[in-house]
Amino acid sequence: MKVELQNLTKVFPSRHVKGEEVVAVNNFTFTIPDGKLVGLLGPSGCGKSTTLYMICGLQKPSGGKIFFGEDDVTLLPPENRGVGLVFQNYALYPHMTVKQNIMFPLQNLKGADKLTKEQMLERAYECAKIVQIDELMDRKPSELSGGQQQRVAIARALVKMPRVLLLDEPLSNLDARLRLQTREEIKRIQKETNITTVFVTHDQEEAMSISDMIVVMKLGIIQQIGKPQDVYNSPANLFVAKFLGTPPINVFSGKIKDGKVIIGEEAVLDVPGVEDQEVHIGIRPEGFILKDDGPFSCKMENVEVMGRDVSVVATNPASQNPIIRAIIDADSPIDQEAETVRFAIKKNKIFLFNKETEERIYTGTEKGAKQKEVK
Repeated sequence: MKVELQNLTKVFPSRHVKGEEVVAVNNFTFTIPDGKLVGLLGPSGCGKSTTLYMICGLQKPSGGKIFFGEDDVTLLPPENRGVGLVFQNYALYPHMTVKQNIMFPLQNLKGADKLTKEQMLERAYECAKIVQIDELMDRKPSELSGGQQQRVAIARALVKMPRVLLLDEPLSNLDARLRLQTREEIKRIQKETNITTVFVTHDQEEAMSISDMIVVMKLGIIQQIGKPQDVYNSPANLFVAKFLGTPPINVFSGKIKDGKVIIGEEAVLDVPGVEDQEVHIGIRPEGFILKDDGPFSCKMENVEVMGRDVSVVATNPASQNPIIRAIIDADSPIDQEAETVRFAIKKNKIFLFNKETEERIYTGTEKGAKQKEVK
């Protein structure tokens, strides 16, 4: 089921100043392709959950329209939209068994959709098998682990055979290992059922690992839409560059002068055709190449060996971060006693941003790629 959001806007009255309004979602326009898993990603307060609640009908839009396929569902009640919603806290009924929890949405069906008890049981077990909890059907939620409770919540959402599945921060209550396992399960379930799915999270690693597309949001406004790796490799602005990536991107204050990127007094890269200006310079941790005669020097603080990779922790007066992290190959020879370390910079891992607007400055082949993308 394709989901189309047209100029979707949600405005709330301010709690602090009478007569003022807070725009939670601002002119959100996006089409979610049929059968895809799309991640709404951003920090707390960016409007991602509000967008999800408008899609499912729990929040009424202040403006704009919502289409499921060709159907305008903007004013349709939640129960008539054919959505399955999984909340952050699972919201399972503690006095009911797993089987009863999963069957509960089916017991409210009326008219032509009404099912017999045998049909409800059959569908409940089908969904339980999909999420691999069919052996736990007689247990109560208190007897389950966090991951198992999450699967029950997903099965309960799937049992209605929804047109759209909505997940609101479904992994935030799980520990790190269980979170990794459960997000893999969510991706498997989505591929198996082929249900159009919207996944809300503030965790960029979660969103990038399971989403077919991500929508990065800030203060209710879409910052960038694309495939996870494409957005990571080509951030549209400084906010997106900072938000995506672990360890985070290294950001420096610098300038463009005579077609060169200058950090401090060092020319670290040639960028012919870019006009002279002051800029923010972002370099991904994996964008450094250890090189004795490299153009960029830093004061070395520490070397962290992480098995496959080595993390060089350094500082530089032009850095906007307290420390710089450079991820290099573990086989690269490095003098851990040296006071200074020098690097060359990978061209595809350095990004320039306008100092005032923080929008991306495209250079050379990047300009051509951007123009092609716009067309």
